[in-house]
Amino acid sequence: MRIIDRIAALRSALAEPRRRGQAVALVPTMGYLHEGHLQLADEARRHAAVVVMSVFVNPMQFGPHEDYTRYPRDLEGDAMKAERRGVDVLFAPPVEEMYAGDRTVVVTPLSLADRWEGAARPGHFTGVLTIVSKLFNIVQPTVAVFGQKDIQQATLIRSLTRELDFGVRIVVAPTVRERDGLAMSSRNAYLSNEERKRALVLYRTLRGIADAFDGGQYDAVELEQLGWEILATEPEVQVDYLAIVDPTRLEPVAVAEQGTIVAIAARAGTTRLIDNVILGGT
Repeated sequence: MRIIDRIAALRSALAEPRRRGQAVALVPTMGYLHEGHLQLADEARRHAAVVVMSVFVNPMQFGPHEDYTRYPRDLEGDAMKAERRGVDVLFAPPVEEMYAGDRTVVVTPLSLADRWEGAARPGHFTGVLTIVSKLFNIVQPTVAVFGQKDIQQATLIRSLTRELDFGVRIVVAPTVRERDGLAMSSRNAYLSNEERKRALVLYRTLRGIADAFDGGQYDAVELEQLGWEILATEPEVQVDYLAIVDPTRLEPVAVAEQGTIVAIAARAGTTRLIDNVILGGT
């Protein structure tokens, strides 16, 4: 595996496989890799001969009161994990390589980013879509793989790709979970043992709603009420939102159906976690 930290060097490294007609897959990450990230690399391998994983903690997607400086980092460990998983190129640029000089252009989403994560983290998705656009232009992948856990992000990136005519196929891989159901996340490292136990209420809530749907309950108000009842069993977990939405515009629905998304965001202690399920699916 090659570790590259400069844009020009990455383009040079990809020139030969691209000349041979080999497909290139991109797996964007912010590092501190866990099994969820590594399964994204596995998925990328199913679609391409060359797998590029980026590790870049993007300052532009953190708000002024968020955890950019304390976001966990372990590039040496990330490199070992990525190499063992068969990643071909690890792209780990410094901030000054990705954001040289004063910014004069960003990619700002419209109404799709107004709700849920966009409302809780103003400006977050401008940072996400700007860095993803840059990575698409730098790597020029055939396919890019993202995780379902960040469902609003994945939905926006699909829109970005379609509306700005990026020639990239977007693959959204299922959320990878711990044995107890907690969605894998780099931020789980912040949780104390007690906070982690409390955080399991997120998955219990999602599974409770999904089970009710599978049992024939389609009224979104009833499903949401059930969710709030489960969440109330852990009053110290502070919920930002519980949303039952359509998969395209992420607007609330009155009647749930196959493919409807149930998304949740909450804080266990000071750690903010997100999760979701797709009704009738995963």
